[in-house]
Amino acid sequence: MVVVYHCFGGSHSSITAAAIHLGLLPRNRLPTAAELLALPYFDGRSRGEEGELKFIGIDEYGNKIYAAGKKNLGSRFEALLYDLAAILGIKGQEILLIDTSPLVNLLMRIGGFTSRRIGLTFLGRPVVVLGTRRAFPGLVKLVEQNKHLWKPARTLAGTTAG
Repeated sequence: MVVVYHCFGGSHSSITAAAIHLGLLPRNRLPTAAELLALPYFDGRSRGEEGELKFIGIDEYGNKIYAAGKKNLGSRFEALLYDLAAILGIKGQEILLIDTSPLVNLLMRIGGFTSRRIGLTFLGRPVVVLGTRRAFPGLVKLVEQNKHLWKPARTLAGTTAG
């Protein structure tokens, strides 16, 4: 399966959720600023990279985990990816799109705008890190709530079905 976490810019909430999914960040405590800043692509997208799928890693079940920014596409982003998958012969159940946008808070918006859009990373980055840390428990919950969707089905004998 392919799991794509997506948000407006693809630099903060989607990257953080993908990292939680992969176990790159702790689920039982807030990550430090250094842990967030060490993530691949965290606060690192440039203008024009929205829409690009960034490979983050492979999870324990062999699923490929990506993060993407969708800019102003909103729900049309998901429709576009599902339609493209169908055209390519990929079954809908082989791709999972998870929107992290509802968990983006004001600090993340201000910090992300300042850091990524204006280019004042020295001002925006500490703000977006603070906002991401505040959003972190919700991102952990989102990942946990969707975990059943990417875990392989098990038979009674404990082997993978299929």
